[in-house]
Amino acid sequence: MRPVPGSGKFRGWLAAGAAGVVLAGVTAISLPSPESPTGSVRIAGQAGLGVSEQPPEVAVRGLLEQRAAAVRAGDEAAFAATVDPKAPHDFQRRQLELFRNLATVPVTEWAYELDATTGDRPVVPEADETWAPRVELRYALADVDSVPTQRPLGYVFARRGGSWYVAADDAKPGAWRGPWDFGPCQVKRTATGLVIGHQREPVERVARQLDAAVADVTEVWGPNWSQRVGVLLPESQEELRALVGPEFAVDGIAAVAVADRVNTTTRRVEGPRVVLNPKTANQLSDIALRVVLRHEITHIAARADTVDGAPMWMLEGFADYVGYRNSGVAPKDIAPDLVRHLREAGPPAKLPADGDFHQAGRRLDLAYQQSWSLVHYLAERLGEPRVVELYRRVAATNDEAAADQAVRDVTGQTTQQLIADWGTQLSRTFR
Repeated sequence: MRPVPGSGKFRGWLAAGAAGVVLAGVTAISLPSPESPTGSVRIAGQAGLGVSEQPPEVAVRGLLEQRAAAVRAGDEAAFAATVDPKAPHDFQRRQLELFRNLATVPVTEWAYELDATTGDRPVVPEADETWAPRVELRYALADVDSVPTQRPLGYVFARRGGSWYVAADDAKPGAWRGPWDFGPCQVKRTATGLVIGHQREPVERVARQLDAAVADVTEVWGPNWSQRVGVLLPESQEELRALVGPEFAVDGIAAVAVADRVNTTTRRVEGPRVVLNPKTANQLSDIALRVVLRHEITHIAARADTVDGAPMWMLEGFADYVGYRNSGVAPKDIAPDLVRHLREAGPPAKLPADGDFHQAGRRLDLAYQQSWSLVHYLAERLGEPRVVELYRRVAATNDEAAADQAVRDVTGQTTQQLIADWGTQLSRTFR
């Protein structure tokens, strides 16, 4: 959530390969109409399984297996047969569009996980029985996800006679929607990842910078990460909110690095993505886009080593350091609010608090700029390898005393001594 060169807007950040099967060869057919007698779902190769033959969880699990197999095989007819033929026409249309939008997205895994111990019974007109259990999509993007990730869906299932169908997808508040829920996908594969959006030119523009950005991050962080990145370019604020979650004020960000699940003990990161804000991404200069990509990719690279609640001054300062490194942007242009603060109040007496990164306006900008400046100072004084060592130590804890000890161990100074020396250098840098 800070200005980037050439944008005049704000950004904010969070931080989180195998050969794939491309879903292609889709033929143009229609979903069955509500009056169509051919709309009964086939589960495990059998048409219209009777209620007495299988309990709901068995039938619905089979329905989901058929749906997933249809996506993997590019079988539009089989996918269409899983959709309630008496659902509103708009829902039937959107389901068919969803399937077709997936045609260009390369995945190595696509499946649905059903929790049969959960579920409400929402009203579906004329249905003999309904069920809205917890369902998660398990998927993996080719060239990006070394392990699959899972996201919650909002499916409602309805039984009509002896057959179950997907009757709605909005049963759960905050149910996840992917790019394919918002329109046809433009996809560009690069040596280090995948860019997914809806307009060709923005996708190709980001793709042209992706490999170099990954290489720049790896040069500092080292090779001990996947070196694979998925970048999403939503086309609307609604899509942006769906992709990054409700915790972000999406109007105030240019990009976000997210991960679905992180286990720092096993170093497992699921669903790492860089998501750009459509309101600002197209306004970024090439230099600004490069800075933003490198900042977010740094969060992706370091996510397996970063615990929740780790000090934000280190997380954001290090990401900004990598982002601006060798960018050609002058320090006074990177940190104008810090320059102003030095003139008005003198050098900082303390590190930015985590709460400062959740504010708005100049207080937020100052927190980012101070953090960048401190890490930049450390890199010049200690060298980048020791700064990376310091990041790993500080980012591994959410305990202030442990973070202070890490600073002492790596720099040879207490945190207050470091702040004092940094402040002296600031006065020389921004004279």
